[in-house]
Amino acid sequence: MVTINAIALAALQVPLATSAEAKPCPPCSPKPPAFILAGDSTTAVQSAGGGGWGNGFLSFLRAPPAWGVNKGHNGATTVSFVQGGDWANVTELIDQKNAEGFQVWVTVQFGHNDQKPDKNISLSQFTTNLATLAHTIQSHQAHPILLTPLTRRSFPADSPHSAKDTLHNERLATIAAAARDDPATGATTTLLDLNAASLEYVNRIGSEAAHAYNLKPDDETHLDDWGSVVFGRMVADLLLESEAGKCLGPWIRPNATLSQAIRDGVPA
Repeated sequence: MVTINAIALAALQVPLATSAEAKPCPPCSPKPPAFILAGDSTTAVQSAGGGGWGNGFLSFLRAPPAWGVNKGHNGATTVSFVQGGDWANVTELIDQKNAEGFQVWVTVQFGHNDQKPDKNISLSQFTTNLATLAHTIQSHQAHPILLTPLTRRSFPADSPHSAKDTLHNERLATIAAAARDDPATGATTTLLDLNAASLEYVNRIGSEAAHAYNLKPDDETHLDDWGSVVFGRMVADLLLESEAGKCLGPWIRPNATLSQAIRDGVPA
């Protein structure tokens, strides 16, 4: 079995604790936010091999002065993202943006590839890996946001309003990871339940409308450019509705029409 514990920072090689106690959210800051998006192809920039919500989310930033970059990597798992050097790039960017005077936020969304049997990553290891990534972010004086994985848009032929819940276990594992306080500081991790929100939305609009967001006609996992905008708006709204995101409104442009369509469960 594979974990990232062996390659985590020494400061984080402390048993990960869980706690139900309420902890303070990141304080409001006059600094503009810098968003660094880490994840697999369902976060990544649109390309022949993938594409997710990341660029759509970044399109809503009031930039400048806000700033953002999409570091999603096609095919990545919580292990390969670290072992392949992507995570080192993320932590270097955190330090750079802190030095430049930003309040740094890092989104982390995995699961689509971690669940594949050939990756040899158990659910408990997936949970620990996510928590370790979150705590590493905190050790670099930035704010982690764990997202449950974007739903696939796969429907049974006879159930156009009941998409297959193929990432249920990964959703629960992500929720469990977000509940683990930083063992060094007790700091908490923001959780955005993108899986539940996206699954509900595609079920309400139905398979035909949901497939309009496919990167390719038969690709029920990745998003085309407009799909990135729609689900990026969903992420933006989930963040703004969270306790941690209560002060981020000035930095994220609204799109009332799109937000309302998502809330109403109608095709956008």
